[in-house]
Amino acid sequence: MTPTLTPHSDVDLFADPVLEDPYPTYRTLRDLGGAVHLARLDAWALTRYDAVRGALGDWQTFSSSAVALNEPVNEMLVGTVLAADPPEHDVLRSVLADRLGPRAVRSLQADIATRAEALVEEVVARGEFDAVTDLAAAFPFAVVFDLIGLPDDARPNMLRWADATFNVCGPMNDRTAGGLLVVQEMFEWVATLKAGDLLDGSMGRAIFEAAEAGRIRPESCIPLLAAYATAGMDTTINAIANAVHLFAQHPDQWDLVRADPALLPGAFNEVLRFDAPVQVFGRRTTRVVDVEGTEIPADSQVLLLYGSGNRDERHYADPDRFDVTRAPVDHLTFGYGTHGCAGQALARLEAHAVLGALAARVHRLHVGEPKRHLNNVLRGIESLQVHGVELDR
Repeated sequence: MTPTLTPHSDVDLFADPVLEDPYPTYRTLRDLGGAVHLARLDAWALTRYDAVRGALGDWQTFSSSAVALNEPVNEMLVGTVLAADPPEHDVLRSVLADRLGPRAVRSLQADIATRAEALVEEVVARGEFDAVTDLAAAFPFAVVFDLIGLPDDARPNMLRWADATFNVCGPMNDRTAGGLLVVQEMFEWVATLKAGDLLDGSMGRAIFEAAEAGRIRPESCIPLLAAYATAGMDTTINAIANAVHLFAQHPDQWDLVRADPALLPGAFNEVLRFDAPVQVFGRRTTRVVDVEGTEIPADSQVLLLYGSGNRDERHYADPDRFDVTRAPVDHLTFGYGTHGCAGQALARLEAHAVLGALAARVHRLHVGEPKRHLNNVLRGIESLQVHGVELDR
């Protein structure tokens, strides 16, 4: 039973209205405390910036063995890079670390810039397009698919598989249940792959080569391949879509970026802070731990609320204001510490290329109301119609 003095809430963080706009609920939870017991889930939410970042940096206490908020998926994820702690995590992650670091992806910069300019030129020429399907989804999908080296027959299903992979990390609600069927379909397909099915020199082929060299167990190949293929798409897609929406809503901020392209990296960090593509991930406590005066028992399910920490007024001044000059390099969206996002350098490169190409051509984007796509973990847009484009003047 939850003690009376323990901060607690009956809110359902995964109800549709909350997923549509979680930020008022986050503020309410932050006002209750840095750690709040959620009665509906019998779990603890870490709500404030310092609490979330502290947990991310302390894998010994906050284990990734419960990265999902339901036990069936946690059991399914055993041995994967997402749900492993050191030293196993470090071994699995090392397989592609040399391919995904800032120095390595820099060699892709020219090709990614060329692709981005061609795609932006095409959609802008139309005058009307969907900023999600025609731009934000089309670009990372093409880049990541080619880098992983997957066979073409996966293309029609990959985005659906990626969406489900994140959905099943929520509590056991309808979205998770539906996602489990899709994830099962994905793993059945991926399990048929062999090294020769992946492009020579690709990241996917490198995973199988690591197993052949004895660096990882052969049974780790399929989970690793699935993890990198799916995680590298949806998060970047949602980040780019959110950026287009925010810049259309805040033309004064777009003007600042266009006037000074050097602001773009910091502006993208502000996009990631303001509307994090990944809102929550789970952890399990390995011991009793005190979080800002609240005691969380050992073996407790914990929710790290990235989206809430990024809007914490204790850390960011006026956090509900979108300000590209803020340049919040310490945002929580890509995680921190051991489990910091392995592909963040590539995600930044892709987003900078697309937004830079837009900024070089477009004075104003006129958009309709976004249609939100509800996912247990991701915050994204399903459709954002661009009704008009004012070109550079």
